[in-house]
Amino acid sequence: MLKVIKRDGAKAAFEASKIYDACRRAATAAKYAEPELLAEQITTYVENECRRLNEADLFNKTPSLLDIPTIQQLVENALMHDYPEVARTYIQYRFERDRIRAQGSELHAKLMGLVNKTDIDATTENANKDANVFPVMRDLMAGIVSKQFASTFLPKDILEAHNSGDIHFHDLDYSPFLPFTNCCLVDLKGMLRDGFRLGNAKIESPKSVGVACAVTAQIIAQVASHQYGGTTIPNIDQTLAPYVLKSYEKNLAVAHEYGIAEPERYAKERTEKEAYDGIQACEYEINTLFSSNGQQPFVTFSFGMGTSWAERIIQQSILRVRIKGLGKEGTTPVFPKLVFFIDEGINLKPADPNYDIKQLALECTSKRMYPDIISAKLNRQITGSSVPVSPMGCRSFLPAWRDENGIEQLDGRNNLGVVSLNLPRIAIEAKGDQAHFAEILQERLQVCFRALHLRIQRLEGVKANVAPILYMEGAFGIRLQATDDIINIFKNGRASISLGFIGLHEVSTLMFGAHPEQSATAREFLHGVIQTMSEATKRWKAETGFGYSLYSTPSESLCHRFCKLDQQRFRTIPEVAEVIAKGYYTNSFHLDVQHKVNPFEKIDFETGYAELATGGHITYVELPNMKHNLLALERIWDYAVEKVPYFGSNTPVDACGQCGFMGETLATLEGFTCPDCGNTDSATLSVTRRVCGYLGSPNARPFNAGKQKEVMRRVKHYAQVQKNYGYKAAELIKKELQANTQESYVSV
Repeated sequence: MLKVIKRDGAKAAFEASKIYDACRRAATAAKYAEPELLAEQITTYVENECRRLNEADLFNKTPSLLDIPTIQQLVENALMHDYPEVARTYIQYRFERDRIRAQGSELHAKLMGLVNKTDIDATTENANKDANVFPVMRDLMAGIVSKQFASTFLPKDILEAHNSGDIHFHDLDYSPFLPFTNCCLVDLKGMLRDGFRLGNAKIESPKSVGVACAVTAQIIAQVASHQYGGTTIPNIDQTLAPYVLKSYEKNLAVAHEYGIAEPERYAKERTEKEAYDGIQACEYEINTLFSSNGQQPFVTFSFGMGTSWAERIIQQSILRVRIKGLGKEGTTPVFPKLVFFIDEGINLKPADPNYDIKQLALECTSKRMYPDIISAKLNRQITGSSVPVSPMGCRSFLPAWRDENGIEQLDGRNNLGVVSLNLPRIAIEAKGDQAHFAEILQERLQVCFRALHLRIQRLEGVKANVAPILYMEGAFGIRLQATDDIINIFKNGRASISLGFIGLHEVSTLMFGAHPEQSATAREFLHGVIQTMSEATKRWKAETGFGYSLYSTPSESLCHRFCKLDQQRFRTIPEVAEVIAKGYYTNSFHLDVQHKVNPFEKIDFETGYAELATGGHITYVELPNMKHNLLALERIWDYAVEKVPYFGSNTPVDACGQCGFMGETLATLEGFTCPDCGNTDSATLSVTRRVCGYLGSPNARPFNAGKQKEVMRRVKHYAQVQKNYGYKAAELIKKELQANTQESYVSV
């Protein structure tokens, strides 16, 4: 009997009927007049050839050649000889079958890699997810499956561009397989004011600040479970202020009822304590709850513009709760991310009414790394908004937008997702030719545009009941009916959709052989690249009505993925290998982390990009211990608010539970180590690092290999700021320490 070797190595009987069926289907699809006759002829020919080959093998005592690929090749050859049109159909059919089969094998391998913890990329893709716990494992497994099926939604060229590393279609584990959206500014004000339904419960408007804080935490958990990106509560001080006043009135009534002396003082103190307790409880809940995707919600609180007593109480409570930290040990919380608006006439200068809160914010940053700051003035200039715009998540920004009545609206708006460009890849392919770089860039931009448009198309026909908290209960600023289409709320620029980019620093090195801070020509070229991308998004917005914008990609895992793919493809080119050998690409338009500049030079270098990348941006500097040098930190902040719209300060906040060390632990390829006692135990070593825009706990939830290498190479941006010289930066001070050392000082 004629035997065939199957793909798994097993032997089975030759089945001529399978060849017949495949040929008949191909002939039918190709509209051949007599598909059955064709199928019979080809089957007979192939079977005879297989018998001939098998007899030859037996005679020569060699292993059988009758494996599946050999039989398929015989079919293709026979068809190509006499029936070329049918052959093309058959080959396409086999290609699709092979692709599906390969995806199935890849799916199994990835799932087992996750279960057995052998796929490091899968387990370290997101530093906010602990791949050891069941909810996260379940989400990661679902994400692997979603990515496989999502590929069926993508056209072949877009899928190939993503897989090869020309572009990155973000969050394929969620979208477009399901019609998820990305990040948002929650309309907390409207939800608290008007009430909402959560499951079967109708939540009424709170009657106190404590209840308002508790409800806020519930809203955050629900919103985070119905999208995959950041959840921002904008201007939380102004939103919670009415409930502070409600608590004050209740406490004042109690004081009068019981004849308490100094009733106003009693009511104020009780209300302040209630606000503090409410914010503390909210922070604890955020840091202990998990969304449905198995991770802590990516939450951001923005505040700072309110000047009333009630608004100031919320600001002070947020900062004091953060300064205290979590638990008896005072651990630095990762969430919520805190963003503090700074504006002249409010809190910038000593004469401003909230200058004391700015001082509290400086203390908080020196001890907990947050808050980051937003220059209200520059933010308004860039966004065109009459009020400063909060970031959605870590860095995504919306422009001003007015509804059909001409009323400006921010809260309740959102982002639909990101597709990012591998800029170093374009530089490698351009080989120093600026004109060729421009040609490739335009080609890749068109691929990105079509990829982004797929995200929008995936939302067409989707009804509001897929995410009631977002579309029916007010989180997105609207209250649709269950069967209403959601697509209309994203039109006319109400939502943004983002073109991202990564590795501008590497573009300079690859195109000019020089770091950008060393070459004015390189800097001019880089600004031109960002200008080109920015203009492209403006054209797309004008053509479609959807809010395309340019976004400086945070690139937590992408810094590793793009570089890894380029290493595999271009490592034999000497001038390229040298650039990509470090194992990561630099975040968006930032200066590479290993370059030794002072904070002011770092800020100056990154000035001007946010005005082009209006859809998302941030600048941050690495500083030593600033706890006893807040005046120097304030000088840096004040310089930043005149130069860049959004700014963060990274300071040492690590702690060792074994020896009591407080400062900055040492980053190695294996993880983090206490520099005093050598402790590496994640249970007793608290490590906090900025993961692009957010903070992370990499000792507990490790970074990917590329991000860990980037962290190892970070250097401090030292500067001496002298009283008599205002904002002028002096030379590097006292001593320079290698990356990942403990502490030094910025002196005033």
